[in-house]
Amino acid sequence: MNCSIVIRAYNEAIHLPRLLEGVRQQSIQDVEIILVDSGSTDETVAIAESFGAKIVHILPGEFTFGRSLNLGIQAATKNLVVIVSAHVYPVYPDWLEKLLSPFTESSVGLTYGKQRGTIESKYSEHQIFARWFPDVSDLNQSHPFCNNANAAIRRSLWEKHPYDESLTGLEDLAWGKWLQSQGGRIAYVAEAEIVHIHNETPAGVQTRYRREAMAFKQIYPEAHFNIYDFFRMAASNIFHDLVYAIREKALVRHLGSIFWFRINQFWGTYQGYRQSAELTWTLRQTFYYPRSVDAVESTSRDVKPISYK
Repeated sequence: MNCSIVIRAYNEAIHLPRLLEGVRQQSIQDVEIILVDSGSTDETVAIAESFGAKIVHILPGEFTFGRSLNLGIQAATKNLVVIVSAHVYPVYPDWLEKLLSPFTESSVGLTYGKQRGTIESKYSEHQIFARWFPDVSDLNQSHPFCNNANAAIRRSLWEKHPYDESLTGLEDLAWGKWLQSQGGRIAYVAEAEIVHIHNETPAGVQTRYRREAMAFKQIYPEAHFNIYDFFRMAASNIFHDLVYAIREKALVRHLGSIFWFRINQFWGTYQGYRQSAELTWTLRQTFYYPRSVDAVESTSRDVKPISYK
């Protein structure tokens, strides 16, 4: 099995080498690497070229998440296209193998894998990753949630329906929604695990969730998120984060970040929806509700992780 890997990047010289080294150590070696660069001023492009990547340029003023992906996939020559952020890296050497394995079923058009944070990630971000990316795979997912920080699609389907270039985010959700409307399947593969590095300021968290809420409203015009939702979701998620932090004896270290992260997350969401009627229940749960306090903790795999320098 072979694939193209499309990486969107802007000034990612710190994180990109680890991703590319992780790709180099995969069990699948027949890969084509395409870096879509939106005007980096550091060594991002030179690093990618040193690993044999094909470079596609997009002007910063023309950037949207959907447009950068469309340019990258257009340059791809393989039918299976893996999409990753430049600030992620695979945990295991069979990451690509696991991510691509569901495509043996012709009805599968999209797969996505587990994401986890680093020791520097905010505590609430760890909780979000655990909520969005559970430890159990679902090879015939009922809803269109997915995430292009760690995903793969069939290029032949993309040719029929490219990514929406007008969205401020969630181009992956919109494409997954289209795929399921055509009878295609989405497979979540828990074993295809990557580490996702986020180190945002409070303003950065608010901005990210605001633009994603704006996109969600565009995808689902009937959606709403009012001031009552802001208070309810912020309070319930803070409460659940505190429960987990107490359980893990980490409350003192993370108390402050739990409050500012969740408040900015849901204030940004509220601001994004202000510019929207009931979400589908499964998507509302996935995006906004905290994980259960009775959730089963992660289990390790019987595969040796990649050893990074």
